[in-house]
Amino acid sequence: MEDRYEMKTKVWAHRGASAYAPENTLEAFLLAAEQGADGVELDVQLTKDDEIVIMHDETIDRTTSGTGNIRDYTYQELCLVDCYGKFEGKYDFQRIPTLREYLTWVKDTGLVTNIELKNSVYYYEHLEEKVIDMVREFQMEDRVIFSSFNLVSINKCKKMLPEVPMGYLMEARMDNMGFFTEENGVEYYHPDKNFLTEEMVRDCHAHGIG
Repeated sequence: MEDRYEMKTKVWAHRGASAYAPENTLEAFLLAAEQGADGVELDVQLTKDDEIVIMHDETIDRTTSGTGNIRDYTYQELCLVDCYGKFEGKYDFQRIPTLREYLTWVKDTGLVTNIELKNSVYYYEHLEEKVIDMVREFQMEDRVIFSSFNLVSINKCKKMLPEVPMGYLMEARMDNMGFFTEENGVEYYHPDKNFLTEEMVRDCHAHGIG
């Protein structure tokens, strides 16, 4: 674990290789591996019938052929929409993937996965428990990082899964995040680059925060 998460620059494929394939699809994840990424970042939410699906937005409007909130659809209903994103007509039908499908594939690669829990706009009850149970099922504890804009959710995950690194996501400037993150036993700070300063980086490094 210490070697894998040592303080050095790594390349993470944000929502998979999303500059070249529809974001958060198996196609984008496969391409990220082919391009030599060190890891993949993806987003998880719950459907109406509690299936863990991989999707960034709380709605399917921007990236699929459908419209509406993910939480208002069953998984089978979501299987009917095409996740072409900004690549309409360039790829075959892309179905919204489940976390189970992703873990089934990624466990045989060397990739580390940053699982972002999308539970800030809508709080998905038991999302943390469901994701943790699945990570344990696939024995992927040493190859995942959890992150979220919902800091309470990350603290909850840390208590349930202390051996897995966690990261606080921030969209606004926050001072003393190195101290704050260390105090909560969290290993990473994921800031908006527009608010990141050298002072903040030094503060994080001083407290052992990645």
